[in-house]
Amino acid sequence: MEEETTKQAVFVAVVLAALVVAYFALTNLDFIIANLWWVAILVLLVLVAWWFDFGEVLLMLQDYQRAVIMRFGKVVRVGGPGWCTIIPGIEQATIVDLRTQTVDVPKQDVITKENIELQVDAVIYLRVKKDKQSVIYSVVEIDDYKEATKLYLISSIRAIIGTMTLPEVISTTEDLETKLQHEVEKITAQWGIEIVSVDFKDIDIPPTVLNAMHEEKAAVQQKLARMEGAQAHIAEIEAVKKAAEGLSDKALAYYYIQALEKLGEGQSTKIIFPMELSRLAESIGKGFGGGDQQDMERLFRRYAPAITGILSRAEKKRIEKQVKKKAK
Repeated sequence: MEEETTKQAVFVAVVLAALVVAYFALTNLDFIIANLWWVAILVLLVLVAWWFDFGEVLLMLQDYQRAVIMRFGKVVRVGGPGWCTIIPGIEQATIVDLRTQTVDVPKQDVITKENIELQVDAVIYLRVKKDKQSVIYSVVEIDDYKEATKLYLISSIRAIIGTMTLPEVISTTEDLETKLQHEVEKITAQWGIEIVSVDFKDIDIPPTVLNAMHEEKAAVQQKLARMEGAQAHIAEIEAVKKAAEGLSDKALAYYYIQALEKLGEGQSTKIIFPMELSRLAESIGKGFGGGDQQDMERLFRRYAPAITGILSRAEKKRIEKQVKKKAK
């Protein structure tokens, strides 16, 4: 709006100046005849301003704008920023914006290496370089550099992701964005365009594939938990083994009797002696220095009162519990 107002003010000033000159000429015919050449030029300028749009003669360019000016179809100069004049009917100007621009790439259906279909939504940030040659290239080398960049990025996304698996796409998103940026820059450099960045807004994974990935992850976690539990159990067994190696035969017999006593405190009246008891008794008997059969008999005779007492107390406790239950 401000630019149009300025142009109109300049046009009015030119017309007023022409009127003043015309009035002066009418009152001084001798002066007109003596300066007829300059009068003709002034009349021509007024006609040009009248017949042609004044905005095509004088351009007001912002700091982020440049004008590629062509004369008879050939580039002659780059104008701006500030005021820029062109010859109407002979020269033409194309305005170029140097600011960073956003190009939205619609969602694309892409197939990965393992034939999984994804939807990729991306965005491009680009701008025209500020040097004059790049400004000229953005006009003469490409019709629409934003549309061309978008289409080239789409083909690059399909080509690169087609060689990758889904886990690779998910885990290397930033590296993939950088790779795509470098690929697009290879072709946009000849257009005078700089690619600021290429970003993925979204990568849609099919629900069935996503659920399968979750289940696979859960299975892996369960496997790790079982492995850790097994390792802990092995460590526990090793610890018990080391502790048992340091115990004497008498100590082992003592702990065995304690275990029998705890079993006797339960509700069951039957205690099953394992087959290893004879081996334990035999080893303990050897530790006492006697013969095999005699030592075993002496060992059982020695511990018979203790075992009988344990069983008696267990039976007594069981009877007392039954009496209490009946009393309730």
